[in-house]
Amino acid sequence: MSTRLPPFSSLLALDAVARHGTLTRAAIELNVTQPAVSRRIAALEADLGRPLLDRRTKPLTLNQDGLELFEVLRSTFGRLETVVERLRRPNDHHGVTISAGAGLTAYLLIPRLPQIEAAFPELQIRIISRPHEDEEERAGDLDIRFGDGKWHGRTVIKFLGEDVFPVCSPRYLGRRKVPFSAEQLGSSRLLDMKVRQPLWYNWATWFDAVRFPRPVPPRVVYLDSYPIVVDAAISGDGVCLAWAGLLDALLKSGVLVRVTPQSATSERGYFLMHDPKLPRDGPARLVARWLIENFGHPGTRCPSPAQY
Repeated sequence: MSTRLPPFSSLLALDAVARHGTLTRAAIELNVTQPAVSRRIAALEADLGRPLLDRRTKPLTLNQDGLELFEVLRSTFGRLETVVERLRRPNDHHGVTISAGAGLTAYLLIPRLPQIEAAFPELQIRIISRPHEDEEERAGDLDIRFGDGKWHGRTVIKFLGEDVFPVCSPRYLGRRKVPFSAEQLGSSRLLDMKVRQPLWYNWATWFDAVRFPRPVPPRVVYLDSYPIVVDAAISGDGVCLAWAGLLDALLKSGVLVRVTPQSATSERGYFLMHDPKLPRDGPARLVARWLIENFGHPGTRCPSPAQY
């Protein structure tokens, strides 16, 4: 029995047809004509001596023999695609890029960058800040995004939960005592970020969550980004919402003061995610595991290496 492999072009054609379900879409991906794809599939079937497609269905489906071959092809091509991507970025194999929203970048990643670099001296750690935390593009080897954790096609681990409470600076607090009553908080100048579709608590939803009456009319000042909101609070311009784990250093140092014991929680939070094809012992996943183990908030501990 011959161990000669079929032509690579025929294997590529089967892979494309299986993924797209039509000869037309497969032809577009391979940049050939539809008849050329059909001929390649026919040649592959003739070479193997058996059909691989069930041509009675639309979209086209694989029969059992075709499915067995496709599973091997996908596994092989997946590894090949990962290596090719790495080789096309020859200067990146000693670096890991972390992408996160502006708030988490400013108050968690950047202050801890020296610790990350000390833990991985052989790697170049790059941090990309997205201007708005509701952006969904994948920009780094590791992406930290806020949401419900339901992102398909990625390995997703919770990094920080959503536990939200109001804070202000000692300058704004003045002679007032904490904790604030609902009436005191409602009459305060409230700082918030203006976004089209907030994924996280804003002042209106926070008041509802802790069952405080919404102030009428609310004294809300809207700013362009969360770091600007926090900077305004530090300057004494009002009260802002803080996420546990994000502004902990400012609270511990006394730069900001928590003004109510009430907090709003949800199942949302910051999630660290990456391509599931990344090698388990590769630099990106090692950095991801280290970030979660060292800076993840209590209750979000990283799974053991055997699980992750």
